[in-house]
Amino acid sequence: MALKKSDLYRSLWRSCDEQRGGMDAGQYKDYVLTLLFVKYVTDKAKSDPHSLIDVPAGGSFDDMVALKGDKEIGKKTNDIIRRLAEANGLEKVIDLADFNDEEKLGEGKDMQDRLSKLVTIFADLDFRGSRAEGDDLLGGAYEYLMRHFATESGRSKGQFYTPAEVSRVLAKVLGIGADTRQDHTVYDPTCGSGSLLLTVADEAPRGLTVYGQEKDNATWALAQMNMILHGYEDRDIRKGDTLTSPQFTPGAQLRTFDFAVANPPFSTESWSNGLENDYGRFEFGRPPQKNGDYAFLLHILTSLKDNGRAAVILPHGVLFRGHAEAAIRRELLDRGYIKGVIGLPANLFYGTGIPACVIVLDKEDAKTRTGVFMIDASQGFMKDGNKHRLRSQDIHKIVDVFTKQTEIERYARMVPLQEIAGPNNDYNLNIPRYIDSSEPEDIQDLHAHVHGGIPDRDLDALSRYWEAFPSLRATLFRPNRPGYSDLAVGVAEVQQAVLDSEEFQKFAAEARGRVDDWFAAHRPALRALDPDTVPKDLIAGISDDLLARFRNTPLLDEYDVYEQLMTYWHDVMHDDVFLVMNEGWCQAAKPRRTIEDKERKLSETPDLVIGSGRGATKHKTDLVPPALVVARYFADGQAKVDALHAAAADTSRAVEEYIEEHATEDGLLAGAMDDGKITKALAAARLKAARPEGPAEVDAQEVRALRHLVRLYDEEAGAKKAVREAQAALDLATLRKYGDLDEPEIRQLVLDDKWHATIADRVAGVADSLTFTLVGRIRQLGERYAETVGDITTELEQWEAKVAGHLAAMGIGR
Repeated sequence: MALKKSDLYRSLWRSCDEQRGGMDAGQYKDYVLTLLFVKYVTDKAKSDPHSLIDVPAGGSFDDMVALKGDKEIGKKTNDIIRRLAEANGLEKVIDLADFNDEEKLGEGKDMQDRLSKLVTIFADLDFRGSRAEGDDLLGGAYEYLMRHFATESGRSKGQFYTPAEVSRVLAKVLGIGADTRQDHTVYDPTCGSGSLLLTVADEAPRGLTVYGQEKDNATWALAQMNMILHGYEDRDIRKGDTLTSPQFTPGAQLRTFDFAVANPPFSTESWSNGLENDYGRFEFGRPPQKNGDYAFLLHILTSLKDNGRAAVILPHGVLFRGHAEAAIRRELLDRGYIKGVIGLPANLFYGTGIPACVIVLDKEDAKTRTGVFMIDASQGFMKDGNKHRLRSQDIHKIVDVFTKQTEIERYARMVPLQEIAGPNNDYNLNIPRYIDSSEPEDIQDLHAHVHGGIPDRDLDALSRYWEAFPSLRATLFRPNRPGYSDLAVGVAEVQQAVLDSEEFQKFAAEARGRVDDWFAAHRPALRALDPDTVPKDLIAGISDDLLARFRNTPLLDEYDVYEQLMTYWHDVMHDDVFLVMNEGWCQAAKPRRTIEDKERKLSETPDLVIGSGRGATKHKTDLVPPALVVARYFADGQAKVDALHAAAADTSRAVEEYIEEHATEDGLLAGAMDDGKITKALAAARLKAARPEGPAEVDAQEVRALRHLVRLYDEEAGAKKAVREAQAALDLATLRKYGDLDEPEIRQLVLDDKWHATIADRVAGVADSLTFTLVGRIRQLGERYAETVGDITTELEQWEAKVAGHLAAMGIGR
C-alpha cells in the first residue's frame, strides 16, 4: 500500500535531514536533489520508452543501489552520474555535487554509511506507478524539499526559491488562460531553481515555452533538473548575470517574450559592475549605481513584446524612493506601462524579512491606461514557523480582485493617474497614500461615560450584522435617549439571545443548505475518481463553485468559506484522492499495519490496536477512520463504551472524594498516607497491619475507612477493566467490519460521512465565529458604558462614608 503524499514528503525530508550532519543546508540540497533526479529519470526510463532522457548502462539509480556498503561508493557514484550526464548533455548540470568529497561527506566508513543510507531512502520511492499524478507526486516531493532547504539555508542563501504561494499569484495575475498557446513564451531573467517559471507555465492548458537565466552555477543546475523533472526537457535556461551579460540577445538586441516573471535579488549594490552594453534598457533613466531594483524592472520591460505582460517582485522602496528612481517611475507611469501594484505581507521570502510588492507591467493598451490598480494584501497571511505564508483564500482574493479590477474599501482601488501625478503625491506609488487598510479607531464616548447608554454610532458600525438579522438589533437594544441605546438583555445573556433568534437559525441553516447543494452537485464527480483524475483540476472546479455559491451570502465572506475547503483539501482530502486514484476505493480503505521504518524516520501512530503487550497488532486506516465505521455500524456498541466510561469516571471520582474527605492530618486515613498520597497498595498494607496478628494497633474506625477505600479502589479497577474489554471488543468488531465493506459502502463513508460532513461543519464554524465576534463586541460596549461617572462617584462616596465611620469607631478623627 502506498504512503500518503504528506507522509511520503515528511519522511523523505526527515530521512535526508538526518544524514546531513553538520553540512550547510545550501550545499546539502545539491546532493539530495541530484539523487532525486537520478531516481526519477531511472524510473521513468523503465516505464516510458519515449522518454527524452537516456539512462545508459552503468548510469542509473539501480547502479547506485548496487554500491550500498561499497568502500568506494563516493567515487563510483560520481562515475554513475558522469555517465548519465554525458549521455544527455547534462555535464555541469547534474554532476556539480561531488559525492567523493570527504570534507562534506566524511572519510572512509562515515562516507560509506552516509551515502548508503541516502541511497536507501530514495530506493524505496517508486515514481513509475503514479499514473496521471506521477509528475505531481515527483514535483511535489521536489517542491517540499526545496522549501525546507530554503528555510534551513537562512537569509543569505535562501533566494534560490520563491514560495509557491507567491509564484501562483504572479502566474495568475498575468492573465494566462485557456486560449494561451504552448508556443507562447515566458521568461525569467533571475530564475533561481525555476519554480516560478514552472508555476507560470502550468497556468496554460498545454504549458508554455520556457526561457530563463541564472548566474549562480549550482542554482542554474537545480533549475535544469527541475525543468526535466516537470517534463520541460526542451527548456532554454542559460547561465550568466542578466544585467551585465544577458544571454538572449539575437542581433545585439534583447529578445522579447509574451510573458515575464521575476523575483530578482533586492536592492543589489553591484548590479552595474562590468556593464558594457545597456541594450537600450535605460532609455527612461539610469538606475542608481548602488541599487539595481529598477535595472531589473527596466530589463524586463525591454524584454516584453509590444503586447507583453510581466509580474515582478520588488521591495516597497521602488514605489516611493526619489531622485533617479523617481524619474524612471514617472516615465513608466506616464507611458501607462504599470498596470497594477500589489502589496504583500512581510516575511514571506527566504532571502529577506522585509515586505515586498508585485509590479504588474502590461504593454498592451498602455497608451490608453489612465490609472493604476492597487491592492493592499499585507494583512492576509498565516504564520508558518518563523515565516509567513499566503493562504489559499489570500491567493484567490488577490487574483479575483485584480483580474476583475474590483474596488474594495481598505483593500483595493483603481487610482487615477491624475491623482498619482498630482502635487500631493508627485508620482509616489506608496500604497498607504491611496488605501488606508488600518482598522477604524475604537472611540470612547465621554457623553456615554457621564450619562450612560451605548452610542448608536457604535451599533451602526455593526450594520452588516443588522442587515443579515434585521430584527436582532431591536431584540438586543432599547432606546435610551437620542443617539444612545441600552441593552435590553443582560450582558451574559447576549450570546444565547443571538443563537436563539429565528434569523440566526435561518442564516445557519441556509449556509449548511448551500454546502449540501454544492456537494450534491459534485458528488458524482467525486464518486467517479479514477486513475485519470487530475486532482488540481478537480479541486479548482469544486472550490471555485463553492466560492461562487457564497459570493452573495449576507455577512459570510466567501473567501473564508473557500479557505475551509482548501485547508481540508491540503490536510486530508488530497491524500484521500491520491489513495483512491492509485489503489481504488476498496484497496485504499483496507487497514494496514503501521510502518516502523528507522531508515526513513517514519513511525506512525496507529488508528486501531488489537490485543495488548507484545502480541498486539497495530493498524492504520488511511481513508476511512474507525470513528466513521463505528458511528454508522456500531452506534450501540459505542454507546455502551461511553456509558462504561461514565461509570468508571464516577468510581474514580468516588475514590478522590473519599480520600479528600478523610486524608486530612487528623483524618481516618492519615496513617495510610505516604508523601501526601494514598494508593490502593498503601491502604491494603495499612489494613493488613490492623488485623489481630498485625504488628500495629489501628483504630476500628480507621479499619472501616480503609476497607471502604479498598472497596472503592476495587470498584474503580473493575469499572476500568469493563471499559477496556468493551473497547477491545468494539475495536475488534470494527477491524473485522472493514473486511465486509463493499465499494458503495466505502464511498458513502468517505463522500458523505467524511468529506461532506467535515466541510459542512467547518463552514458552520465560520458562521458561528461571526456570532462570537458580534457577541464579543456587544459585551465590550455593554461593559464599557455599564457604569456612568455618576455611578462611580456615588459608589466612591459610599466607600468614603464607610471608611470615615470605621475611623470614628476607632476614635480616630479625620
